Amino acid sequence: MSAEYYLFMLINGLSQGMLLFIVASGLSLVFGVLRVINFAHGSIYMIGAFVAYSLSTLLTGTSLASFLLLLLVVPPAIALLGFVLEVSLFRRVYREEHLLQLLLTYALVLILDNVVRMIWGGDPRNVARPEILAGSVDLMGMALPTYNVFILLVGPVIALGLWLLLYRTRAGNVIRAAVSYPDILGALGVNVSWVMTATFMLGCWLAGLGGVLVAALANVDLSIGMEKIIECFAVVVIGGLGSVGGALLGSLIIGVGITFFQLPFGRWALVFPYFVMALVLIIRPWGLFGRPER
Repeated sequence: MSAEYYLFMLINGLSQGMLLFIVASGLSLVFGVLRVINFAHGSIYMIGAFVAYSLSTLLTGTSLASFLLLLLVVPPAIALLGFVLEVSLFRRVYREEHLLQLLLTYALVLILDNVVRMIWGGDPRNVARPEILAGSVDLMGMALPTYNVFILLVGPVIALGLWLLLYRTRAGNVIRAAVSYPDILGALGVNVSWVMTATFMLGCWLAGLGGVLVAALANVDLSIGMEKIIECFAVVVIGGLGSVGGALLGSLIIGVGITFFQLPFGRWALVFPYFVMALVLIIRPWGLFGRPER
């Protein structure tokens, strides 16, 4: 096969990895700060995709403005859902053992999935791409889907934004302090509960953003939540808890790996994330960019 073909596969894998990063970074952030195994993160991402579909049916045409409106409205709406869930449910299990957290979030998966089924049914849905992103761009004689290139550009912007937030702002310092020194932070007059609420909302905002992007990339149905949460947990294990760089690297490894393994191995390529996750757990259990727990 030609070098152009492999370049095409690489770009496609990178775009898939960037989409995974947007969703997985939210889970990594919540897991790293709140220490909660949020199994429902995939369902929240799925709701974002279906809300984007419903809102798109109310908008006329396939203009870029309509799509940008989805990007501006849906993620904050999902963040608001995250606020309700965090205050009413998650805040009660922060100091509980992980088994109880897992039971709560898995029960939430069942509830949210059935709510989606009742509202939207089980048929696949999608959001029409704006005309400016519906075509293809020429790169070295290859026709690359414009929308995939768009996702490939959005991912680094989100990664840079998260890095600046966490490491170059006071809010980021407070979030990182809440991980290791919540008692000291509270003694300094910071409301740690609301820091955790804001962090959870940010994770849901990222899930909602990923839901909008995937709704215009492919058909969405009731299975996308479970599929994505498995990949997200693999990213967290590979990259390390709370690490933006680790989430980015882990997502790209999985996205590119699955893309290249699909050709010779077909559906067996879906095993690739588990293989990499197991390898990292053996060699570096705290992740590539993580730190050992003290």
